[in-house]
Amino acid sequence: MTAIVFRDYDQAALDRQYNNRGRVPEAQAFLDRYVADSATARRAANVRLDVAYGQSPTERLDLFLPERRSGPAPVQIFFHGGYWKSLGKSEFSFVAPPFAAAGAIAAVVDYALIPAVDMDALVRQCRAAVAWLHDHIGEFGGDPERIFVSGHSAGGHLVGMLAATDWRAGFGVPADVVKGGVSLSGLFDLEPIRLSFLNADLGLTPDMARRNSPALLPPSPAVPLTLAYGSLESAEYHRQSALHAEHLERHGGHGALVPIADRHHFDIVLDLGDPRSEVFGLAAAQMGL
Repeated sequence: MTAIVFRDYDQAALDRQYNNRGRVPEAQAFLDRYVADSATARRAANVRLDVAYGQSPTERLDLFLPERRSGPAPVQIFFHGGYWKSLGKSEFSFVAPPFAAAGAIAAVVDYALIPAVDMDALVRQCRAAVAWLHDHIGEFGGDPERIFVSGHSAGGHLVGMLAATDWRAGFGVPADVVKGGVSLSGLFDLEPIRLSFLNADLGLTPDMARRNSPALLPPSPAVPLTLAYGSLESAEYHRQSALHAEHLERHGGHGALVPIADRHHFDIVLDLGDPRSEVFGLAAAQMGL
């Protein structure tokens, strides 16, 4: 009899749940599109590249600024996916143009990848990026009182961690520095990740997985989260978002669960860069755009 590893999954079945490239044979074509669309976005936009938010070479972000605005602009901060171990901000510039066109600033953040750092340090960097933007976005015409966050896959996990942060104690910024968040295909319970094939690269211990699982942490009730996922994604991805929505509601927060029809793991994030899409509309509505 095959041993059960997590819930009702044996090892092979659990690994299949989190093997997104295995589920989407044309995944590489989507990754290539990220690169091409992002290069176009950087050429067309009013952009400030590689702005430092910390001392290490990986602590950099790109700012996409609106051509026209009346008063300080709201800010959308995006955190990329790649299972915390691959990809970077340069592949995800494509999410920014619709926000800039709507009069907002979009910040696309880089962070150090595992195994160069562990999960604790990676999360700390992303929190530091938000705190830095709060303190400095006014220099670029942004409104520090209207900061929103979004992310895809591992970046969706980071959105959850940002909404479970003691900002005042840890970073000296207001407790409500983040006004809202959109997670696309987010991961909120890292225990199945730890038990899957992914952990050969990630090196999560049981304690590290627990303290970096948003679904196990007290959330900030002040941060409404939209938890979106593609209808074509695996059952575990559906469960992850549903689990966190339940956790938020149980602890006085608010999590809106939104399945996106006919989307899989690699095309749902493209919708964030499409001003006509439901996904962009979710983020724009939070921001009042």
